[in-house]
Amino acid sequence: MTAQAKTDFDTKRFTVNIPGLEQTNQILHILFIFLPFLWALGTLPPPDALFLWAMEQILEFGLGGSSMSTHLRLLIMFIISAGTAVTSYFIPSTVGVVLFMTALGFLLSLNLSDMGFFFKHSATGHRVGTKSKALPNGSEKQFTWKECLFYIIILVLALIETSLLHHFAGFPQISKNSPQAIVGYILMILLIILWLLREIQSVCIFGIFQNPFYPKNVQTVTLFLEKQRRLMKIGVIRRILLNLVSPFAMIAFLSLDSSLQELHSVSVSIGFTRAFRMVWQNTENALLETVIVSAVHLLISSTDVWWNRSLDTGIRLLLVGIMRDRLIQFISKLQFAVTVLFASWTEKKRRKSTTTLCILNIVFSPFVLVFIVFSTLLSSPLLPLFTLPLFLVGFPRPVQSWPGPVGTTACICADTVYYYQMVPHLTTALQSAMAAGSLGLLLPGSHYLGRFQDRLIWIMILECGYTYCCINIKGLELQETSCHTAEAQRVDEVFQSAFEQEYARVCSVNEHFGNVLTPCILLPVKLYSDARNVLSGIIDSHDNLKEFKGDLIKVLVWILLQHCSRRPSMQEVIHKTENKGKESLIILPALNASPQTQSLEDTDSLSSEILDDWSDDNVFGDEPTIKKGKEEKDQLKVVPGVNLPIPGSVESQGVGDHSVGTVPENNLYKAVILGYPVVDKGRQEDVAYIPLMEFSCSHSHLLSLPEEWTSNCLPNSKMREMSSLFPEEWYQFVLKQLECFHSEENASNVLEEIAKDRVLRDFYVHAVMTCYFSLFGVDTMVPSPGHILRVYSGVLPWSLALDWLTEKPELFQLALKAFRYTLKLMIDKASLGPIEDFKELTNCLEEYETDWYIGLVSDEKWKEAVVQEKPYLFSLGYDSNMGVYTGRVLSLQELLVQVGKLNAEAVRGQWANLSWELLYATNDDEERYSIQAHPLLLRNLTVQAADPPLGYPVYSSKPLHIHLY
Repeated sequence: MTAQAKTDFDTKRFTVNIPGLEQTNQILHILFIFLPFLWALGTLPPPDALFLWAMEQILEFGLGGSSMSTHLRLLIMFIISAGTAVTSYFIPSTVGVVLFMTALGFLLSLNLSDMGFFFKHSATGHRVGTKSKALPNGSEKQFTWKECLFYIIILVLALIETSLLHHFAGFPQISKNSPQAIVGYILMILLIILWLLREIQSVCIFGIFQNPFYPKNVQTVTLFLEKQRRLMKIGVIRRILLNLVSPFAMIAFLSLDSSLQELHSVSVSIGFTRAFRMVWQNTENALLETVIVSAVHLLISSTDVWWNRSLDTGIRLLLVGIMRDRLIQFISKLQFAVTVLFASWTEKKRRKSTTTLCILNIVFSPFVLVFIVFSTLLSSPLLPLFTLPLFLVGFPRPVQSWPGPVGTTACICADTVYYYQMVPHLTTALQSAMAAGSLGLLLPGSHYLGRFQDRLIWIMILECGYTYCCINIKGLELQETSCHTAEAQRVDEVFQSAFEQEYARVCSVNEHFGNVLTPCILLPVKLYSDARNVLSGIIDSHDNLKEFKGDLIKVLVWILLQHCSRRPSMQEVIHKTENKGKESLIILPALNASPQTQSLEDTDSLSSEILDDWSDDNVFGDEPTIKKGKEEKDQLKVVPGVNLPIPGSVESQGVGDHSVGTVPENNLYKAVILGYPVVDKGRQEDVAYIPLMEFSCSHSHLLSLPEEWTSNCLPNSKMREMSSLFPEEWYQFVLKQLECFHSEENASNVLEEIAKDRVLRDFYVHAVMTCYFSLFGVDTMVPSPGHILRVYSGVLPWSLALDWLTEKPELFQLALKAFRYTLKLMIDKASLGPIEDFKELTNCLEEYETDWYIGLVSDEKWKEAVVQEKPYLFSLGYDSNMGVYTGRVLSLQELLVQVGKLNAEAVRGQWANLSWELLYATNDDEERYSIQAHPLLLRNLTVQAADPPLGYPVYSSKPLHIHLY
């Protein structure tokens, strides 16, 4: 052939008319014209969304897998699953192919990340449970050796069953008496039983009829669990049938199929790889598909029919699976479209503007059905523009709907901690509910809504497999807006009618059937119950406030003694000093010294320097600014020229004849510096002397306060006046009740000796009364409620001792804690009755210390107490709208959380509209129609549950793996 002839041949070969290519060329030309229009309408998907959506569809319907919780897991699982199908095509042995498909189908349906975590930490010698405790957002129950052994046994039994049935059983044509047909009958019975056992677990059957067997009008967890005991037994039976019996029955059905003789067919490799995977990955759907294929086999036994002639069993199962999924989507989308239409018609404010749209939807209903069908075929959301009855087809997107990783973004606020504490317990409760079938058929992309008091919990299923499920839990805001409140009330109505209302008829109809929310189950969850009380008549009672001042001194004594007895440094030196007879030397400002001359200026400084901005009219003002005069500034200065008198010298005798023995120079110098009174210019005659005192008991120094707490900041006259308020009997009682010497045989005798130590007693009198003076300031009258609230919040009045106290953070926190304990004690006495004796008061304070956190909601320690699950929390507040003081009490207890299932297509459609409206239409109006409350659609709650920045959940967990057995 010449060169010219060859060129003509090549030209003719590539210019020949091929009908298929010509049709494709024409379709693409038309499609390219509409691409800008499709992009403007939001129907054209971004490349990343299209890629992830395509992988999900192929993995689920072509390879038998499931949507995955992360994009990386999806990519890895897609590659492994595709490699499994390709590898099965090249295996020459029929038995080898069946065993390979069975083994890989089982292994790929497990939670491989959990298994990898287990083997990795087992190899390094670490316990698996360590990470779960450190990371509460992780899996509540980690993989164990028992589960590993269980999976190995299941795999071995499945391989034995498959090999025996495939090797010894023949491959007869399908008939009513063939072994495969008999297994098909068994599968039909299993499907009916599992369906009945699943529906009976929920409060609503089909979402339409009330379940007469479900516990109703239950107020306590104990009563609910008692009534639900029978349903839990039924759930165990269902779990056994679903996880053990059904998979082996379906493996028997597949192993007996004659299509496995055709090993080198691509359709057989793809179809049966998917079938053996679906048996474990999604047992309920696989059972339904197998029963449908078996029933069609029995009804259409002729080999001339296209269904039997051209398709093998694996491809039939694949087609049935696609049709099943698309049919469920079509029904959900149709229900969502009808709900949007009905909601627009029934909304009075928008009825005039939406009447035309409703009429157009009815007139052009065939076209609306076309849009619904088209979105169903693409498995893309049905997008109602601005949530009006104007429907478009949203672009195909993954099940998660949002591009970012799950659980990495949330609008963190003060309410987040309550969801953080609740999620581990909610996950445990969901585990038993999902395993029993109470939440219906578990499919990736399903959404559930939980409700308890003012908390709304959004639950989404991300991934499903054999005996496990992966979910994401979001918490919505607790500060309810008007829209939030309107929809939350409808949620309460839906749940109340299902769980609390008794019906006369056995099978009553669900009153809220048209709502996107269908009630499912009550879950016992350990969480905080929030109670808010008005304290009018308690905090403003003159008698209560008068008792408050006396109780505060007692609580201060108790807290300081407990603090000193429990400090680590004291515990370390107990055994080192128990045999030492050397008495400790301390320096203490004398309380019973001779009266010193006090100028009128001193008196005025205690009575007249009250801040103008620290008054009852400024309840919520900023912390008052303390005015410091020249004298106070001088007090803070270190004057190098001051000569300190040395005990034993002539100068020290002039102060007082109280020097004893010899003390190391450094200790003495430090003690004198801490205890030396402030020297004002021109007033050195008013300075209190510093006696050197010895403890009468060798163990007293173990309970002594830190040295820096002993400095003198008040005139001796004021200290002597206030020392008369010190509760001597209470001090003796608390001291004798201490348990710091529990290791010694004569602990009671030691405490008796310490109690007799007057020096230690004066030590505590000085510290307690100075703190007491700091908390109340110069005002000796009965405190006002505004004063109580300000000090409770950490804003102290001005006094001479204010700087002294605030410069000691540890002592300041102890004094503030004592003040808060005293307030709680006052409320309890007013509510429960007076305290009878010291023992009851001690028990009450010990309960506050161990079981309560009493503080402010805004404190970091409040959040720490919630995370640590303190049984009770208390906070004082003020309602400026009502003008009343309020108390907030959080109680940790096991309570019932109401859970319902949402229409998944309604959620996807509203999220698709949210994305389209903000990103394509750029309508960011905060009062736009699409986020206004609607009781049927729950628009506002659905928008909140979207991932930020389009949504604003206050909490979002990382993917949580739940074990379903």
